[in-house]
Amino acid sequence: MFEIAVVFLVVTALMAYVNRRFIGLPDTIGVMVVAMLVSFSLIGLDALGVATFREHATALLRSVDFSEVLMQGMLSMLLFAGALHVDLSELHNYRWQVGLLAVGGTLVSTIIVAYGLYWLLPMLGLPLALPWCLVFGALISPTDPIAVMGILKSARAPKSLELVISGESLFNDGVGVVLFVLLLEAASMGDTPGAGEVAKLAVHEVGGGLLLGGILGYATYRLLKSIDSYQEEVLITLAAVLGGYALANRLHVSGPLAMVVAGLIVGNRGRRLGMSDTTRKYHDLFWALLDSILNAVLFVLIGLEVLVVPFSLALLGAAALTIAVTLLARLVAVGTPIAVLRSGFGLPRGSWKVLTWGGLRGGISVALVLSLPAGETRDMLLGITYVVVVFSILVQGLTIGRVARSLPISQAPPRPDASDPHAH
Repeated sequence: MFEIAVVFLVVTALMAYVNRRFIGLPDTIGVMVVAMLVSFSLIGLDALGVATFREHATALLRSVDFSEVLMQGMLSMLLFAGALHVDLSELHNYRWQVGLLAVGGTLVSTIIVAYGLYWLLPMLGLPLALPWCLVFGALISPTDPIAVMGILKSARAPKSLELVISGESLFNDGVGVVLFVLLLEAASMGDTPGAGEVAKLAVHEVGGGLLLGGILGYATYRLLKSIDSYQEEVLITLAAVLGGYALANRLHVSGPLAMVVAGLIVGNRGRRLGMSDTTRKYHDLFWALLDSILNAVLFVLIGLEVLVVPFSLALLGAAALTIAVTLLARLVAVGTPIAVLRSGFGLPRGSWKVLTWGGLRGGISVALVLSLPAGETRDMLLGITYVVVVFSILVQGLTIGRVARSLPISQAPPRPDASDPHAH
């Protein structure tokens, strides 16, 4: 496993260099583009009769459990790092907006995608049972802020918009995973869970994850405050993330939600009250570099996965149809509430366009679909998921900056006051 990790790290470094030196796309998008170009080159060589390179690359990829690597390894650190720099006082002012989009938006998107595909896929000769359509709706609905946040910053998007997008994305990952687990269990059993069972799982997974994250974050903050040595303090935060995520899995509570809450607490109390300026500098640099490296590796893996994803003409047609359905679901679930209740959301005019188009799908969707039981259904959903994710990152990710720059930033409404009963 160590040798495999070394190979992917070397490959990622080379692709990051090629992107920076010759292409110049945003980091995560650029390495994925380079990885896809390499994949298509290997496929082309295979078609010309030179199959050795593709066979070696495919064998290497099959030796990596993408779902395990992301869900049990990378995700904990990515979510923690993403939450570290979210200002909790500002997020508090948008708590109802973020909660509505992360929970309500994910649920609505799941339902729209599921029923849309249930009705439309049979037209292409690829019928899919409703329980599995719901599973797909749950795995494709969580959004990934990684690629879009840097673009929004460079486009000088309003701070309120960045905050809502990052807050929604951080929390809807946890909501989506919980929903996916519930629906997958129901689909595998061929039964529809009752309201009591749903409520029990939600309380245990969501409530347990939030509680564990709160305890973990506060305990980490107290440890950080009691010493002043950046080596040990950085090590404490890393141990809290990896150990906390492993504990969440043991307790069968939501690890993603636990990491988000712990990251918010450490970022707002640990960094501000528990660290010296020197420690804060090294801590921030460590997590920024780790976040950047993990994201680069993740997007290289996504780019190379094209070598092992089964494709067909009918499947590509289904994927194109799914792209339209997911965009419509995003518009209804997130764009419409913001457009209708713009003043209540405290966002500038036209923000619904950015929230709709900026809802990028990423590695978590690929990881979830790869965790499905092996079979024809998994192969079909894997192909569709892959095309949706690639379209999302390449097309939406490369054009979201233009959409953000079109916003009338100077006309952004005042931030909602949490003490104002009419603000929400």
